[in-house]
Amino acid sequence: MLVLFVTGAIKVTAKFRGVVVGATLGIFLLYIGSFIMSLFGWSSPVYDTGAIGIGFSVLIVGIAALNLMLDFDMVVRGVNAGAPKYLEWYSAFGLMVTIIWLYIEMLRLLGKTRS
Repeated sequence: MLVLFVTGAIKVTAKFRGVVVGATLGIFLLYIGSFIMSLFGWSSPVYDTGAIGIGFSVLIVGIAALNLMLDFDMVVRGVNAGAPKYLEWYSAFGLMVTIIWLYIEMLRLLGKTRS
C-alpha cells in the first residue's frame, strides 16, 4: 500500500476519504450490532466459514488496507502543514492501530479458509 501511495497509483481525495471512513464506520456498526445480537443468542452469517463469511473477511481486509492509505495521507498532510512535533505520536498510533486491525482480520480470514 505504501508503494501504491508513493507512486500515486491510488490518490487520496476527499471523496476517497469519505468512502473509506464511511465503510469503516459501517463495519464498526456491524461489529457492535453483532455483539449486541450475540448477547441474545443470534449468530451472524458473516462470521461463518462459508462463502459469505470468507467474502466478508476479504472485504474487511481490503477496507483495512485502504485505511493505511488514509494514515499515509495524514502523515504527508501533517508534514506539509508544518504540524507540531508531538503530533507525530498521533500519526504513529493511528498507523499502528490500522496495522494491528489488518493483521487480526488477515488471521481471521486465514482461519476461515482453513476450516
